[in-house]
Amino acid sequence: MKTLLTHIGKIITWHSDRQSMIIDTESDIMIEDGRIIKIGPDLGEADYIIDCHGKMVSPGFVDSHTHPVFMHGREEEFQMRLQGATYEEIALAGGGIVSNIKGVREATEDELIHKVRDRMDTFLSFGTTTIEAKSGYGLDVESELKSLSVLDKVNQHHEIDIHSTFMGAHAFPPEFAENKDGYIEYICQNMLPEIAKQGIAEYCDVFCEKGYFSVEHSRQILKTAKQVGLKIRLHADEFVDSGAAELAGELNACSADHLMAISDNGIQSLKENHVVATLLPGTTFFLGKSTYAPYKKLKLAGVNIALATDFNPGSCYIQSMPFMLALACIYLKMDILDAFKASTIVGAKALGLEKTVGSIEEGKKADIVVWNVEDPVEIPYNVNQSLIRSVIKNGKKLK
Repeated sequence: MKTLLTHIGKIITWHSDRQSMIIDTESDIMIEDGRIIKIGPDLGEADYIIDCHGKMVSPGFVDSHTHPVFMHGREEEFQMRLQGATYEEIALAGGGIVSNIKGVREATEDELIHKVRDRMDTFLSFGTTTIEAKSGYGLDVESELKSLSVLDKVNQHHEIDIHSTFMGAHAFPPEFAENKDGYIEYICQNMLPEIAKQGIAEYCDVFCEKGYFSVEHSRQILKTAKQVGLKIRLHADEFVDSGAAELAGELNACSADHLMAISDNGIQSLKENHVVATLLPGTTFFLGKSTYAPYKKLKLAGVNIALATDFNPGSCYIQSMPFMLALACIYLKMDILDAFKASTIVGAKALGLEKTVGSIEEGKKADIVVWNVEDPVEIPYNVNQSLIRSVIKNGKKLK
């Protein structure tokens, strides 16, 4: 069956041949078997017509950094921050990542599937059609395998495409609080072989940060992950310059994420080693901080820049990529077309998917958002409004 998107006002997309973002005001889009087969005027007859009424269309968002496998939120920590506590102070007091462990370890797989499926519904409603999703709230072999199994089962039956990351190195669980070297050994000798055998995770991620995993520990874990066949990514330089961005370059990571405290040497390492810098302005915003990642310096250095939500129960309980675009424009001073580039094609590049998703081009998946706006700048300008008219995933109109 052929589907035609017609009466399109503007197509906002990356153009691979031109290596730039374009605004196409003269084309329709023909879809067949979930793929874009033709873009241009006068495309002929179709079995199903989607009239865009002169509005804008864009690729579906590629959210390349999320943490959706958990049972409960951390609203009490939000209240603690309102009273002046920092993220680091909350973690030292027993909050933070480790506070989610009990819920994940005790939950059944079906209970977690229900939670994750509902969260994927919400992501889709905000125009996200491809997502990276991490484990990391179980922090033992059984619950990390369970978390990844949940992601796999939701992925099999949900319209959204989920790409899974193992993140056993998210924090030190209570049983290893006084034996950090022992937990590194446990990850390398017990967790990673079982994760590889399970075959769901595509990536391994590590929270390389002061108070979490040192550069030395991160290097050991990530090298082991590569040995068992996983690609790597890093939480890097979120609170202090720990040298994590340099490590990401050294190990040829797919992406280095957060980067609010990245050094000039770190920026150069990302550039020289073609590592995507994934910026997460929602985290800075949600934590009430004022230091955002140095977007301008990264851009001037020629680093590929992605945008993602960092959706998680503690430091960024936000699933909306349109809101990330608004934050990027307002606080990072990112041009709106650059924000679309970062949240679509570069997000796809961070996941190694740029040949199949992330732009509206012939041969790619028909993952498309039809907006209730005529110009992209209306999205950050109307930051408090729902502006999506329709979401199309694999050629199927979902709303």
